[in-house]
Amino acid sequence: MRYRARLRYTDTAVVLASVILASVLDATLLAGTPGHPGLLGSLAVSALVAVVWIGAVAARSSYDLRVVGRDHTEYRRIFAATCTAVSVLVLLAWLTGAVEPRDVLAQAIVLPLGLAGLIGSRYGWRQWVARTRSRGTGCMTPVLVVGHREQAERVIRRLNGAPHRGFVVVGACLPSGETPAGETAPGEAPPRDGLPGDEVGGVPVLGDLSRVGEAAALVRASAVAVSASGSITSDVVRRLGWQLERVGVDLMLTTELADVAASRMSVSPTSGLSLLHVDAPRFRGAKFRVKQGIDWVLAALITVLVSPILLGVGLAVAFTSKGGLFYLSERVGRDGKIFRMFKFRTMRVGADREVKALTAGNDGAGPLFKMRTDPRITRVGRVLRRYSLDELPQLFNVLGGHMSLVGPRPALPHEVAAYEERMRRRLLVKPGMTGMWQVSGRSDLPWEEAVRLDVYYAENWTPMQDLAILGQTARAVVSGRGAY
Repeated sequence: MRYRARLRYTDTAVVLASVILASVLDATLLAGTPGHPGLLGSLAVSALVAVVWIGAVAARSSYDLRVVGRDHTEYRRIFAATCTAVSVLVLLAWLTGAVEPRDVLAQAIVLPLGLAGLIGSRYGWRQWVARTRSRGTGCMTPVLVVGHREQAERVIRRLNGAPHRGFVVVGACLPSGETPAGETAPGEAPPRDGLPGDEVGGVPVLGDLSRVGEAAALVRASAVAVSASGSITSDVVRRLGWQLERVGVDLMLTTELADVAASRMSVSPTSGLSLLHVDAPRFRGAKFRVKQGIDWVLAALITVLVSPILLGVGLAVAFTSKGGLFYLSERVGRDGKIFRMFKFRTMRVGADREVKALTAGNDGAGPLFKMRTDPRITRVGRVLRRYSLDELPQLFNVLGGHMSLVGPRPALPHEVAAYEERMRRRLLVKPGMTGMWQVSGRSDLPWEEAVRLDVYYAENWTPMQDLAILGQTARAVVSGRGAY
């Protein structure tokens, strides 16, 4: 609850600062023009804008703790609320005539700045939450798991194995016949050394399905995660919902759908049933054309902005070691097409021919060849790799249409030759300069996890996710984690 209050205070401060700035600019730049309301009039319009804006943010459920700090839905709701506020303000100005549309539009000058402030403040709070969770000092949702032993153990392992997601399992309830006779019943005080009896996945079993509500209250769970099965029917789930309603605990139903983004799922009620519809991933269409356009525009802009860095790095490479300025590497792009990827050269000439002799020192996972202390890397090259400056020429690959700013890691042909069917799905989209693999640890990731992230991205990417990854890339580059 305190976290929600902090979000409200921060959002209010950002909105007020934005609209007050708009009033000052309006009164300063347009003062003296016919019909201008003056500073007081501008402040009155600002008050209206602030009320509508803050109200729209609240109306979009932007403070729902099931959303904030968990995925990109939080950012989408902030963006949608801002668009709603603009629409309402323009409509009010047109219907009432009490406010000149020009005055509302003057406020719109600062709306993008306010939107950036709202998203930036939410991002800052999310980082604080992530640090708090990683230290184990709070911001976790205690969960009681309900299901057969095997299902419960799987859910417990996944939730407790990912503390950054904000869930911690504090107990479990199993169907009758799977609980030990000597376990502690809900309501009884456990001894100092913990609950006697059975455990599953490292957490205590607190009872059967008839005592879920009592068990949730005992361990102060905020939510109950239920895995449906033959014995846990829709009627059982309905009765569990009644139990939890009395103690104010949320009910969650788990699915066995792995790596499917929420944006691809929807529920369709029909004939007394709730059907979970999963959209098939799409790899063509308007969304990809928009991505290509955004890639080209941003790559062109970034190329212009970093051109002095490109020049400086190029001179450093040219004057500190023998060989060409660029290293051209054949990579596998979308649909398996081969292209030549540009990088600044960071190794001595002929480094590719030395791979076999260095195989024993390979630190890479799977088919990757990586060495933490590679003797082939030049002194300048080590600095370039540390901060990913050697990858800047890939902007030309993006401009040429072979790569995207965000996408799976560009794979070498011999790596692709060793792919199994699941891995080949990452070839359905363009490889990227950055991606989920880079912001999650790069070369430090296990091979299976790197592949999983690439396949997940290929099947579930969204424009908002791309923007989030680009924002996280800056931090990953500065930290240098996994870069070698």
